[in-house]
Amino acid sequence: MENESTFVAPEGVYSVTEEHKPTPLAQHTIAAAPILYPTRISTVLVRFSANKPTNSPGLSQLLGGGREKEKEIRREKVGAREKEREDGLSVSSSDDPDDGSPDASSTPAPDGAASTPTIPHEQPSSPFAHNPAPLGKRSKTVPRPKHNMRTTSSTFITRLQNVDNLNKALQSKQGDTTFLFYNAAKTFVWTEAGTKLKEPLARIYFSAYPTCHDVNLATVSAERIDVIIGFNTGDILWFDPISSRYGRLNKQGRICSSPCTAIRWVPDSPNLFLVSHADGTIVVYDKEREDGSFIPHEPGSSPPTVFPLDGMSSSSSQGEWNPLDSIFVTMPPWHPVTSGGPIPPGAKPEKEKTAKNPVSHWRVSRRSISVDFVFAPDAKYLAAISEDGCLRVIDTVAEQLVDCYASYFGAFTCIAWSPDGRFILTGGQDDLVTIFSPWEQRVIARCQGHSSFVSGVAFDDVRCDGRTYRFGSIGEDNKLILWDFSSGALHRPKLHAAHHQRMSMTSSISLALRRRGESTVFLPPTGTPGGESPLPRYHPAPSRNEVAVVQPVVVKHISNEMLTDIHFLPRGVLTANKLGHIKFWVRPLAVQPRHLRTQSAYRRASQTDASS
Repeated sequence: MENESTFVAPEGVYSVTEEHKPTPLAQHTIAAAPILYPTRISTVLVRFSANKPTNSPGLSQLLGGGREKEKEIRREKVGAREKEREDGLSVSSSDDPDDGSPDASSTPAPDGAASTPTIPHEQPSSPFAHNPAPLGKRSKTVPRPKHNMRTTSSTFITRLQNVDNLNKALQSKQGDTTFLFYNAAKTFVWTEAGTKLKEPLARIYFSAYPTCHDVNLATVSAERIDVIIGFNTGDILWFDPISSRYGRLNKQGRICSSPCTAIRWVPDSPNLFLVSHADGTIVVYDKEREDGSFIPHEPGSSPPTVFPLDGMSSSSSQGEWNPLDSIFVTMPPWHPVTSGGPIPPGAKPEKEKTAKNPVSHWRVSRRSISVDFVFAPDAKYLAAISEDGCLRVIDTVAEQLVDCYASYFGAFTCIAWSPDGRFILTGGQDDLVTIFSPWEQRVIARCQGHSSFVSGVAFDDVRCDGRTYRFGSIGEDNKLILWDFSSGALHRPKLHAAHHQRMSMTSSISLALRRRGESTVFLPPTGTPGGESPLPRYHPAPSRNEVAVVQPVVVKHISNEMLTDIHFLPRGVLTANKLGHIKFWVRPLAVQPRHLRTQSAYRRASQTDASS
C-alpha cells in the first residue's frame, strides 16, 4: 500500500529508509533567511581497505602494507615538506588583513608554467589539454589545501562542528562507503548515506550562502576528498573533509563577484573545474593556482582581447556579438594560446605571465543568470542553460559554441546528460522535461506530467542500458516523477522540410569528427575564404505536433515540500527540498547495473580502491 514514505514503480516498491533533517537552530536560520538558495546534493563512493592493521594511529596507514610501505609514505611526506619550504608560501595580493585565509594552493604555480602554443600536429583531445600541468616534477606529492578549518581565523568560516571521534570513525570503516554532501541556508553538511547516523560527520557554518558544490571523482580516496563549493558572493572554497583543510579562490569576488549558480569538476582532471555565475558567464579555474589580476573584456568594447584558438579573428571582435551563434571568450595573458602568440596592447611580456586563475573566461549570454551546466561523459562537450531560454552545446576543446536550442516556453531550469552521451535532458518553466539528441540535432521527445516549474532532472544509471533509459524529475509542484524512454519505440512525427534546413553545418561536421575521435579545434572558422558559410547554430523550438510525448511511469506527490534536487544512487534515490530535508528512497530489489556499451571509464575510476 502506497503512503507518504513509499511509492510503487514497475520494478517494485520504493520506500524511505533514511532522512536527514536540519537542526532546530538551522531550521530557524533557514526560515529567517531573506534569500533561500536551493538545497543541492553531491555524493561520492569511497572504497576503504578491507584489511586494516591493528592499533592504527592515523589515516595514512589505511593504505595498508608492511613497514617498507610505511617508510616510503614517510619519505614522501618529508620530501613534500622540504619542497614546500623551498617554494615558500605565497599569499595573493587580494588577501584582506582581517581575514586569515589566503588563496587556495600551498604550492604556487612556477614562473615557467606557461606552455608553448599548440600546433596542428599536437592537437589537444581533451578540455584544456594545452593547459600546463601544475604539478610538474612534483606529481608524486599531490598538493592539498593548506589552511586548517579547525584553527582558522577567517571570518568567512564562522564555525566547524565535527562529530565526536571523527578520525577514529573513519579509520574503522571498511569496504564501500557513500558520502553525502548538501547545503542548507548558510551551512554545508557532510554525512554518510545508508547508515542512519544520528549526527552528520561535519557541519560547517559560513558568513555567506553556499549555492552549489561538486566532488572530484578523479582524486577521491580513503585519505582525501576534493570538494569544491560556490557561494552567493562569488567566492569558491576548495575543501577536504577528511583533513578539515581548505583553500579559497576568487576571494571576495576578485575575478567575478556575481553569485555562483553551478560548479563542476572537469571529468578526469585533478585540478580544473568550471563555475557558472549569475551574470551569464562561465569561468575556468585551476584549484592550485592563485587568483590573478583579471578584467574580462565586454562585447562591443575595444581593444578586443578575444583570441580564438585558430589564431583568426572571431565574430565577436569583428562586429556585434550574437550570443545565439557564439560564445565570447576572453583569454587571460597566461592562457596557453595567448602566451605563445603576439602580445596584445597593454599585456605583460612573456616572463611575467605566471599561470594564475582564471584559466579562461566565457560569456555565454547577455542576460543575467546562467543557471546550470553539465559535461558530456567524455568531457569534450558541455551543455549549458540560462534564463534566456537557450540550451547551448559548447565544444570545451575548441572553446566554441556548437549548437543553441530554444525552449518551448520560458527559461530552462535544470539539465542532465545521459551516461552514454546520446541524450540531454532539460527541465523548464514550461512544466516540461525535454529530451534532446545533440547528434541528431533535434528534440526527440517532451515529457508531460508536471504542473509547475521543473527544478531537477537526473538519469538513473542502474536502469539505463543503451536501449531503455530511466530518469527522474522533481518540480515545484512537489512531484517526484519517474520516466522510461526508448528512442526506438517513439512515434516519430513528420517534420517539415523547413525545419531540416535549420541544422548547423558546423555542428554536423564537428559532431561527425567527434564520433571518429578527431579534434574539432582546427576546423575552418565561420566565413573562411573558399569555404561555404555554415548555417546559423540556432535551432528554434519545434511545435507540439512535431515532437513525440512521453508519459510518466510513476508520479509521487510529496506534500508540503518544494523539491529542489534529485540524485540516483545504486541503492536508491535521494531527494532534497528547499528547507534542507533529504530523503533516501531505497530500491525494491538489488538491481545489477546494465552498463552502457559506450559508458566512459571515468565513472568506473571514480570508485578508487584505497587498498591499492
